[in-house]
Amino acid sequence: MNNQMWWRGAVIYQIYPRSFYDANQDGIGDLPGIISKLDYIASLGVDAIWISPFFKSPMKDFGYDISDYRDIDPIFGTLADFDELVIKAHALGIKIMIDQVLSHTSDQHQWFLDSREDQTNDKADWYVWADAKADGTAPNNWLSIFGGTGWTWEPRRQQYYLHNFLTSQPDLNFHNPDVRKAVLDNVEFWLKRGVDGFRLDAINFCFHDAQLRDNPAKAKELRTSIGFDEKNPYAYQYHYFNNTQDENLGFMEEIRNLLNQYPGAVALGEISSEDSLKTMAEYTQGDERLHMGYSFDLLTDNFSASYIKQVVQTLESRVSDGWPCWAISNHDVKRVASRWGGYESKCFTKMLFAMISSLRGSICSYQGEELGLTEADIAYEDIQDPYGITFWPQFKGRDGCRTPHPWQHNEENAGFTEGKPWLPVSKDHYAKSVDVQDEISDSVLNSYRHFNRWRKDQPTLRYGDIEFVEVQDPILAFVREYEGEKLLVCFNFSEQAQTIAVSELTKNAENLTEVVGHKLTSGSIVGGNLQLPAFGCFYSKL
Repeated sequence: MNNQMWWRGAVIYQIYPRSFYDANQDGIGDLPGIISKLDYIASLGVDAIWISPFFKSPMKDFGYDISDYRDIDPIFGTLADFDELVIKAHALGIKIMIDQVLSHTSDQHQWFLDSREDQTNDKADWYVWADAKADGTAPNNWLSIFGGTGWTWEPRRQQYYLHNFLTSQPDLNFHNPDVRKAVLDNVEFWLKRGVDGFRLDAINFCFHDAQLRDNPAKAKELRTSIGFDEKNPYAYQYHYFNNTQDENLGFMEEIRNLLNQYPGAVALGEISSEDSLKTMAEYTQGDERLHMGYSFDLLTDNFSASYIKQVVQTLESRVSDGWPCWAISNHDVKRVASRWGGYESKCFTKMLFAMISSLRGSICSYQGEELGLTEADIAYEDIQDPYGITFWPQFKGRDGCRTPHPWQHNEENAGFTEGKPWLPVSKDHYAKSVDVQDEISDSVLNSYRHFNRWRKDQPTLRYGDIEFVEVQDPILAFVREYEGEKLLVCFNFSEQAQTIAVSELTKNAENLTEVVGHKLTSGSIVGGNLQLPAFGCFYSKL
């Protein structure tokens, strides 16, 4: 395995720009705000930053509805700001990845404004249009993830258009080669500006079934969900036809062919399908598709050693030469410190990051994870997320993980802005501010920094293969192996100390050599047993 490929084993720090730092004090974070905090980002020891959308947009879905793929929305800054960001980040050794939302645009994009006018214009076939059924109803039963039908009537054309998300996010028609070329031209625009890679939003949604076949119903007892709330009618169907079509694999190859023209450029696909791990394996197969993929399988409420083992083993059995990327938090789900138990233990939060960083693959780490931030409680009147407004109160949306980053505990709005913040700062986050944790040697923040630096000197963790050890909950144990070196890794997922016989972990107990220096709560070998403290870990050469 070529360890010169920067993205293998990389820690990619996700920035939600609206909430990171507000340089012009208007209440919304911006690109100059990111620039001003680059030294902080560098101090984290991460390899790259992924910046959520900052393109021109009506902001109906806060940037994931793009009206101009080649310009910056004024609330975030200018193209000159972006160019400065790339230069300064690169000078600090930080790679830049940006979101690309390819499957759909805003309904304010010029392509759609043209396409909706009639059925004969130059862009008439650039979106997914379909005639009504004889009774005037939608062409089929496809639903929107954000609630209700996935079709909206356009009186100008006397047709319906498809939207897998908001009505203001019409789906592009990727069966049209002109669309694919235009989309890739937009991607290349940013490659020419020096970006190092892309996080491809909802990448398995690009193609739809050309026959517009109905999705089959899903039995009530099978209506589980990954990537959307189970109370959503979207869970009532198998989504066999509105996404994840075979033709999409060819488009992955087109993306890879483009990126190959820019050495070092990388694509990370976000995948949410009926079998996300299967799709993730397919989309990262070989050297002709995406470099990495990630799914929502570790972004669920499920939390146990056996669940994580099952997810990773399932992927490993399918992925062969593909490369995974793991995430336990992002801008779409409840923060992991709350979602996985809500323990008020710094050791718990530290252990979670060490665990995800010790699996085979790369890591996406969401802003605030390094502080151990919990989910913010947002009052209904403060909610901005259209998803949450639709499904309140059973589902409160995604704003609870999107609140402003706390910088200074004794400043208004925790130092994020002097203006009225677009979302309120959680009162619980002031005590976890950067300035507080900077001064505490064993804080979650300083542990995050130290672990990243320590891990850079552990090629077995960054690049090695993985094989799980058969042990029972609450212990997770596996062996990483790289270039003949083996590393035994153990975690205790419980707030109670655990003891396990070393003989259950390895046949070569006498060869165990503990690897230290990570500064985490560590276990110890006593009388042939490994004793793991609450939320403890253990690293040892074999």
